[in-house]
Amino acid sequence: MGASDFEFKYRFWIFGAIFFFAFFSYSIDHRNVSEALLQWIARLRGVPVADWQYHAIFAIAALFCIANAAVRTWGTAYLHPEVMVDKRLHTSRLVADGPYRYVRNPLYFGNILLGVGFGLMASRIGFLILVVGMIVYSHRLILREEAALMASQGESYRAYSAAVPRLLPALRPKLPSAGATPRWSDGFLGEAFMWVMAASVVSFALSLNLKVFFVVLGMAYVVYAICYAVIRKRQKASTADVQP
Repeated sequence: MGASDFEFKYRFWIFGAIFFFAFFSYSIDHRNVSEALLQWIARLRGVPVADWQYHAIFAIAALFCIANAAVRTWGTAYLHPEVMVDKRLHTSRLVADGPYRYVRNPLYFGNILLGVGFGLMASRIGFLILVVGMIVYSHRLILREEAALMASQGESYRAYSAAVPRLLPALRPKLPSAGATPRWSDGFLGEAFMWVMAASVVSFALSLNLKVFFVVLGMAYVVYAICYAVIRKRQKASTADVQP
């Protein structure tokens, strides 16, 4: 079942709510999932957890977050960043270049990578909330968008869907390049928030200091507000240009 109009319109806040409840679960389950995993492995091996192992597991978490930012930046470079923040569903054109040759929904695939990366920062319950929540909600959004694209694009989207996997990327491109040129400045503008979120996990992997982590994470929301304002300003300017 696809997402409702409300779910699509407020998708940013719903994703935020998933993160909130995942980390709020620390009030119920006080153990970090990464720490619990390392302690479990240490008991099996009969040796204590080494300090480097804590750095290593959070470095893995950071790599998931960096992979998310990279995939989403690549995908957004082939879209308009205005599409990323718009509350309306856009179905007027079919993008089948860049990462869209490997997977139909690279941005939602990136969200799942982010869920795993930040899930390793959460409690055991929080990890499940983040990973399952991101998969289920992303899938609902995908179903809604794909139904609209099928109605708008018809046979072209049906052929595209038959060739390219929905959410798990293929190892090789399933379509030839259409020759579109990525606009990397747009990609980084639209996904700067994700890069700073990734930086927050990198900072924790290096320092194991929660204060540093939350300072950098707070900066991500400042960056988002700035980029959102820039994108909205561009959107209004482009709308004014096309009006008679």
